Amino acid sequence: MAKPARIPDIAQLAGVSTATVDRVLNRRPGVRRATVERVLQAAERLQYLPDADLRHALQPAPMQLVFLLPAGHNRFLRMLGDTIGYSEAHWSPYNVRCRVEWVEGFNPEVLAQALLRHGAKADGVAFMALEHPLVRDAVDALAARGVPTVTLISDISGSKRAAYVGLDNRAAGRTAAYLIARFIGERPAQVAMIAGSLSYRAHEEREVGFLHLFKESFPHIEVVGLREGHDDADRNHELTRTLLEQYPDLAGLYNIGGASDGVGRALKEAGRAHKVVFIGHGLSPDTRALLIDGTMDAVISQNPQGAMMTCVRIFANLRDGRDAMTGVEVTRGQIMFRENLP
Repeated sequence: MAKPARIPDIAQLAGVSTATVDRVLNRRPGVRRATVERVLQAAERLQYLPDADLRHALQPAPMQLVFLLPAGHNRFLRMLGDTIGYSEAHWSPYNVRCRVEWVEGFNPEVLAQALLRHGAKADGVAFMALEHPLVRDAVDALAARGVPTVTLISDISGSKRAAYVGLDNRAAGRTAAYLIARFIGERPAQVAMIAGSLSYRAHEEREVGFLHLFKESFPHIEVVGLREGHDDADRNHELTRTLLEQYPDLAGLYNIGGASDGVGRALKEAGRAHKVVFIGHGLSPDTRALLIDGTMDAVISQNPQGAMMTCVRIFANLRDGRDAMTGVEVTRGQIMFRENLP
C-alpha cells in the first residue's frame, strides 16, 4: 500500500515551500490566488484531502466590496446602485460580495469620512470622487492599509487610487459641443451649460472640453454661462428658466450632470422644447422619455452594469496579484438618439 502523502510531497509537486503549503491548507492569508490553486491541485492529485475538504479550501472568503454613491436626484446613479443590488449572478464567479452605500453628495468631508469608515471593514471601495484634499488623504490612508480604491465616473488627481472607471470626460464635453454645433448649423448663436458641481473632476473636464471645441472649431457660437444645479431637478428647472429669460434666443443647452428632467420641464413650459438643442448625460427613464418626445436631442451615456463589472474585475485582479487593468476594456461612451434607443 502506498504511503499517504505529506506536506513535503505537496510542496515538491506544486513547486513551493512547505510553509506555503501550510498557509494554504490552513487558509492563512498572504498567498497569491494562483499559488493557492496550484497547491490545492497538487493536494488533490496526491489524494491528501477528502473531496469535501478540498472544495471548501478552494472557496476562500468572498472579497467584500463597497460602492459609495452620492444620494440625490441623479437617476443614472440610482440605476447604477440598483444594478449593483440585483446583479449577484454576474459577479459571483469572481467570489466577491458587493453592497451600495449612499452618501451625501457634493460634500467632501462626508465622503472622506465614509471612505475611512467603510474602508475599515471592506476589501475594496469604489466611489464617485470629489476633487478635494480630504478625499485624497482618505484614499491614500486606505492605500497605506492595503485597501484599494477605484474611482467611478469621476476621478481624483494625485491620489493612490488603484484605477478609474468611466468616460474620458474631456472627450465627452467636446462631443456634446460638436453635436450642438452641428444641430445649430452655421448661424451665430448662444449656448449655455448646467453642471452638477465643478467639485467633480468629471464635470470640470466636460466643461473644459465643451468650451475648447467651440473656441477651436465653431467660433460663431458663444458660450454665455455655466450654472451649478447640484443634480437637483427643481434647481435645474429654475436655472433653465433664468437662462431662457436672460438669453431669449438661446440655441443650445448642455446639462453636464444629472436631473435633466428639470431642464426638460423648463423648456416645455417656455415653449422651447423643440427649439433649443438639448444634450445631456446618462440614459435613464427620465432622459429616455425626453429623447422620445423630442425635448432632448442626444444623451451621452455609459453602461451601468458594464461599469460595475469593470470595478469588480479590477478588484479581483488586485486580489489575485495581477495588474489592475488586466483584461479590462476602456470605458466607451454611447451617444443615444431617439432613433437608436435600445
